Amino acid sequence: MTTSTITKNDTQLQNRARILVKCPDKPGIVAVLSSFLHKHNANIIESNQYSSDPENGTFFIRIEYHCDHLVQKRDDMEKDFSVIAVKHDMEFSFHYRSIRQRAAIYVSKETHCLMELLWEWQNGDLEMDIAVVISNAEAARPIVEALGIPFYYIPANKDIREQVEQQQICLMDEYKVDVLILARYMQILTPNFVSHFENRIINIHHSFLPAFIGADPYTRAFNRGVKLIGATSHYVTNDLDEGPIIEQDVERVDHRSDVPDLKKIGRKIERRVLANAVKWHLENRIIVEGNKTIVFH
Repeated sequence: MTTSTITKNDTQLQNRARILVKCPDKPGIVAVLSSFLHKHNANIIESNQYSSDPENGTFFIRIEYHCDHLVQKRDDMEKDFSVIAVKHDMEFSFHYRSIRQRAAIYVSKETHCLMELLWEWQNGDLEMDIAVVISNAEAARPIVEALGIPFYYIPANKDIREQVEQQQICLMDEYKVDVLILARYMQILTPNFVSHFENRIINIHHSFLPAFIGADPYTRAFNRGVKLIGATSHYVTNDLDEGPIIEQDVERVDHRSDVPDLKKIGRKIERRVLANAVKWHLENRIIVEGNKTIVFH
């Protein structure tokens, strides 16, 4: 669990939490979880589950619950649950609604995805605090600083990449960042950087992966004469644009659409796909399984 500061005194949020569980599937798992919550006088608000194979598969579940005096009880609850987890070979995590994740947004020259995130954040639809924005261009500075968010311009290219990333890692530590959002940050990250934030870097790629991995996908899509263009949000791994996919969407195009048309249409898709992926991550709706994700909508 992250150590972000509790920012709201709202009683309802203070007493709400989520638990994610992954374990071998067998009869009685749901009953075990329900009994645990009942023992601690917790009321289930929402429950979503999935089994990869009812006979020999893996079971995944997300439960949101309400529990009076949760702040005082949660350490004991986690300790009690760890005993259950060992018995049933469970991987689990608790997430508390009163603890907001702290986000860093990385952006380059194009600001459309950044602006979408800022809009959703201002509306209260993203459960996060934006701790800092980092860019290798100055275009986003006035947008970001107008909202009182720290902005760092850090030029980056392949010749100084390791030096730049070390500075960025220090900033992530300084601002106690939980999740990194690449809002069209057009730089390839090194394995060292990625390893510091496993399954905590969310990227938006401007194509419907696995098609057109890498740079300039709209031009390549135009040259191929595609009839659908799309965008993909995924967790970043050391394999370029091949990390676990969180969300995708497409729109239809035709022979009359040139590259600028594709880019214009694509920006709209990118904005909504990234915003959805970030929202679901913040709401603890995602469990990573290998190079795939289980997403509980």
